[in-house]
Amino acid sequence: MRYDSGCVSQRSMPFWCVNSPLSDPFGGPVMEKLDSLEVARLMAWAGREGLIEATSYHDDDLVKWDPAHPEDDLDPASDTYKKLREIKAVLDEAGLEINSSITNLHGHSMFRDGGLCNPDPEIRRLAQMKVARTLRIGQFFNAKYFVYWVARDGFEVPVITQWDQVYENLAAGLDFVTDYIEKEKMTNYLGATVEPKPNEPRGQMFLPTSGHAAGFICGKLKKPDFWGVNPELLQHESMALMNAVMTVSYLISLNKLKFIHFGSQIKAQFDNDFPPLVGPEGLKETVMMFYALKQLKWQGVIEYDCHMLRSEGTPQDAVNSRKQFIVDCTTALAMALELADRIKTPGVYASQSSADLQSIRDMCNLPEVKITR
Repeated sequence: MRYDSGCVSQRSMPFWCVNSPLSDPFGGPVMEKLDSLEVARLMAWAGREGLIEATSYHDDDLVKWDPAHPEDDLDPASDTYKKLREIKAVLDEAGLEINSSITNLHGHSMFRDGGLCNPDPEIRRLAQMKVARTLRIGQFFNAKYFVYWVARDGFEVPVITQWDQVYENLAAGLDFVTDYIEKEKMTNYLGATVEPKPNEPRGQMFLPTSGHAAGFICGKLKKPDFWGVNPELLQHESMALMNAVMTVSYLISLNKLKFIHFGSQIKAQFDNDFPPLVGPEGLKETVMMFYALKQLKWQGVIEYDCHMLRSEGTPQDAVNSRKQFIVDCTTALAMALELADRIKTPGVYASQSSADLQSIRDMCNLPEVKITR
């Protein structure tokens, strides 16, 4: 299925957004997590309602990972094998596609000092085995992209960080992705992406921004054309005081913008992960991002990467509150596209500020305002 509204080819709602328990560093879960099959049914509902066309997941969102059984997805007798097929049947019946398959290299305590960049070679080997399993799961679901989120590949203490090895280890880990796809003849993948983040859960990440990610891809990987970036906007770039309009324009100029993770953020704060347009700031930047995408004639998947506000969690009505979250995200995207469509490219203008003010009048459908008594 396709959405095909302006610059958006599909709308994707991932498992991790809908199933977030709404924990934060100062408080435990607000709601219990649902079983992954129940989440799949929620996604199917959203698809049938015309709210989304696709979904995505971390491997652990679907099935538990046991490092002692790294190929349980290939064993017909395993619970993993059976659960994956149950989930796929539900998603297929609703006509939902899979945008991205992502390896969780941040949840297990084994990866507390990193996954693909862990200083322990045995941990790096296990991380690669988990990546291979996620690639196989993605092949089974016909996923379009494999995503490397920087996760815990970062540092707090520079003096003990192996600076002569970290980027070599990371390149080896990402080259393993393309080698494995080629070796196993996985034709479903259109490409792979890096999702950068400046900090949290680590103090600093090795690929903190989209510029770092694009440079690393072009300079260090064996198959740079296969790789791109999926920036999280506004969140991750805003955490580093970057601007979403510049980010998408830069990546498009390099042909590296594969798809976008979408939500809202207060600049320079921790990862808010607010629903799109929600919160005290970011409306103008979000609308201008879609205006720029339209000008640049880019079209691709917009994938929500956020969760409902902690204050919105409703344990006594967990399913319907999650449904409302999906509706709110879908509404916000439609609003942002509509507002971007209203803006006219300025012709002759008295000043740059006057052109900016006119764009705000366009966006808000304001008539000429009275400025004298």
